[in-house]
Amino acid sequence: MSEYHIPVLAPESVQLLDIRPGGTYVDLTFGGGGHSGMILESLGEGGRLWAFDQDPDAARNAPDDPRLGFIAGNFRFMRGLLRERGVERVDGILADLGVSSHHFDTPHRGFSFRFDAPLDMRMNPSGRLTAAKVLNTYTEENLAAIFARYGELERSYRLAATIVRRRDEAPLETIGELLGAIEPLVPKQTRTKYLSKLFQALRIEVNGEIAALEMALDQSLKVLVPGGRLVVISYHSLEDRIVKNFMRSGNFGGEVEKDFYGRALSPWKPITRKAVIPDAAETAANPRARSAKLRAAEKI
Repeated sequence: MSEYHIPVLAPESVQLLDIRPGGTYVDLTFGGGGHSGMILESLGEGGRLWAFDQDPDAARNAPDDPRLGFIAGNFRFMRGLLRERGVERVDGILADLGVSSHHFDTPHRGFSFRFDAPLDMRMNPSGRLTAAKVLNTYTEENLAAIFARYGELERSYRLAATIVRRRDEAPLETIGELLGAIEPLVPKQTRTKYLSKLFQALRIEVNGEIAALEMALDQSLKVLVPGGRLVVISYHSLEDRIVKNFMRSGNFGGEVEKDFYGRALSPWKPITRKAVIPDAAETAANPRARSAKLRAAEKI
C-alpha cells in the first residue's frame, strides 16, 4: 500500500475519529488504503468500514477483510451509495483530499509535469472531461477564472490568452505541448511552484473537486449520528477555507446563525481549534505532506 500512496497525518486523523470498536465508519478517499488500514486496526469484529474511491486502480489495494466494504464511486454520492447498501447512519467520516502519490507517479495519467503524457488528469478514467478538453474548449475568460481561483495564479488572463493563441494554431494534446506554449511565462526561480499551481487548477476543474467536496460535507450532516466525527485533510487554501467554514457554522460562508438569545446554532462542535499540520519528521519523510491541514469536528 505504501508504494501506492503514503498516508498523511494518519495517526492524528484516525485518533480524531475517536473510533468505537463496534462502530461504522467511512473513508471517502481509500487510495492506497493507509488510513483505512489504521481504522480497521481499531475496529472490533462487529465494526464496519466503508471505503470510497472512483479510481479502479485503488480497488486492487482493498484487503480481504469482512469488515471492509469497498465502494467504487465518487464520494460526492456518499449518502446515496451508502443507502443502497442499507447504511443510513455512520459514526465517523474521514477524507484525505487531493491526489495520491500513485497518480503523480503514473505518467500516462497526466497529473505531473515531470512527464510528457496526454493532458488527462481524470481521477476516474471513464470521466468525460480531460485537461485537454478544458484547455482546448473553454473560453479565455473561463480559463483565467480557473487559474486564478483554483491555482491562485497571478496574471491569469495573460496565461489564458497565451494558451488560446497557441491552441488556435493546433490543439494542445500533451503536457509537453502545454509546457512549450507557456514557457515564456513561467518564472525560472519558482518554476516548480508555478507549474504545480497550474496543474492543480486544471485537476480541480477536470474532476469537479470543489463541488464534490461541498456535496460530501453537506451529506455528512445527514449521515453522521449525533456525536459522530468528521475529519478532513486538505492541501490548498481554497479547500481548507471551505472545510473550516463548514465545521464552524454548517455552511460554506462561515456565518454562524444565532437564536433569539444570541446563542450559536452551529450543528458542529470543533475538535481542532486550529488546523493540525505535519511535523518536521513527516514532511522530511514525505515532502508531499508539507501543505496538509487537518481539521475535525463533532456533530451536535
